[in-house]
Amino acid sequence: MKTYDAIVVGAGLAGLTSAAYLSRAGLNTLLIEKRPKTGGLVETFWYKDYAFDAGIRAFENSGIVFPMLKDLGIELDIIQNQVSIGVADRSVQLTSEESLEDYTFMLMELFPDNISDIFHIKLEIRKVMEYMSVLYGIDNPLFLSDMDLTYLRKTLLPWFIKYQVNIRKAGRLNEPIEQYMTRFTSNQSLIDMIIQHFFKQTPTFFALSYFSLYLDYCYPIGGTGVLAKKMTEYIASNGGEVMTGVGVVRLDGDQHQVELTDGQVVEYKQLIWSADQRTLYQVTEGINTPDFEKQRRLSQDSRGGDSILTFFVGVDRPKEYFEDKCGAHMFYTPQTIGLSSLPDWRGLDTSSELYDWVNDYLERTTYEISCPVIRDQQLAPEGKTGLIISTLMDYDLVQRMSQLGEYEQFKQSCTQKMIDVFEKSLFPGITESLEFSLCATPMTIERETHNTDGAITGWSFTNPEMPSENRFKKISRAIDTPIPDVYQAGQWTFSPSGLPVSIVTGKLAANQLVKAKK
Repeated sequence: MKTYDAIVVGAGLAGLTSAAYLSRAGLNTLLIEKRPKTGGLVETFWYKDYAFDAGIRAFENSGIVFPMLKDLGIELDIIQNQVSIGVADRSVQLTSEESLEDYTFMLMELFPDNISDIFHIKLEIRKVMEYMSVLYGIDNPLFLSDMDLTYLRKTLLPWFIKYQVNIRKAGRLNEPIEQYMTRFTSNQSLIDMIIQHFFKQTPTFFALSYFSLYLDYCYPIGGTGVLAKKMTEYIASNGGEVMTGVGVVRLDGDQHQVELTDGQVVEYKQLIWSADQRTLYQVTEGINTPDFEKQRRLSQDSRGGDSILTFFVGVDRPKEYFEDKCGAHMFYTPQTIGLSSLPDWRGLDTSSELYDWVNDYLERTTYEISCPVIRDQQLAPEGKTGLIISTLMDYDLVQRMSQLGEYEQFKQSCTQKMIDVFEKSLFPGITESLEFSLCATPMTIERETHNTDGAITGWSFTNPEMPSENRFKKISRAIDTPIPDVYQAGQWTFSPSGLPVSIVTGKLAANQLVKAKK
């Protein structure tokens, strides 16, 4: 039986980060991934000569991504990823913090009876932007290998003092954004235009911070999947072993052994679990402590975070057409009615009623539109454009349609409705230029990534108790599990979730193993 200093389960960005730092430190490291390739939700795939980002559409640096790459010596060609926000026939480009004024004017034009409300909402966004400028204003010190006394005295210590102050202020804005916005306006449609592309019960600070994060977005030449590819190569070049296409069917916490789907049994001294957290407690044996049983029940009873419905579209039109319409990256809402005008779909009984509800939803929801070829002309055939169009979608709704035997029809219906929506709004003439369309649902994400409920950022904000640490100041505890010598990484912890927190927790977990080895 082969023994490893460290085994990392799950090769999303959290697992890749852990394995990169463990292999660099000289630990005999095995990275296990159930899928045929690494990257998780950081992936670019090709279809008919078009490149599509299957998960994350762009990176927000947040003082984390670039410092990590620099510390590891990994080079990526990265360009700024400009974001636009559009509602109906109006849009603004976010080029700097001053773009907040343009965004405010757009809302005032759409809702002229709520000018005073919008002004006060702008002040709230501005306040959170000031917090963000401190929280992520410098490179995260976790990724600084060398730190001289001048930097420590003049940069890090003053930043840390401001960080402590601002993190407390941000902690007071923990109320769900849906509730918080009612303090400033009674116009539910206005509230919807601002918040309806956020997850259910997103804390206010997390939601309002996104205006700053949009300004921080960047895109790697070649697609987002280049990051995962480079990190995988880095692990192998430092002696780490990467095993894809195999999963874990049993983890013996007492004997420190892992049984794989291909029948192999390997032994670990320490292990980092960066795959689906619920699965960890389903496959672990040999641990019967009260803390373990409590965590097992909590992960089993909790809901995964929100998921998305995504359309991958190939269009026989040049990128210049879309540069004028949506740019490289846009959040677009076709009309100002808003999703709050819809009833709860759970009160509907028949598939016909559900289809009608979904059609109304797709007319009123907010879409994220990504156009890879505008950033990199090699990502689509010459004179043509690939679009990635996604919107939040309830996993339970898709599962219900599947149980009714309507899954494939549901995908076809959603695709046609989405095309109709954009034909009548942002992209007139797209129907006749359409070459193909692919549809991915929350169940697709669950099948491909094995994430609970097709979640794209971890656990839902609606859970009464989080299965992982989610307090700003306690992120170092996010790696702890009740299983001896087993740590976790990549679970939701704080804003911004997703890529930055995956990297941070991956590094924290690796640091713990390296420290123990020494």
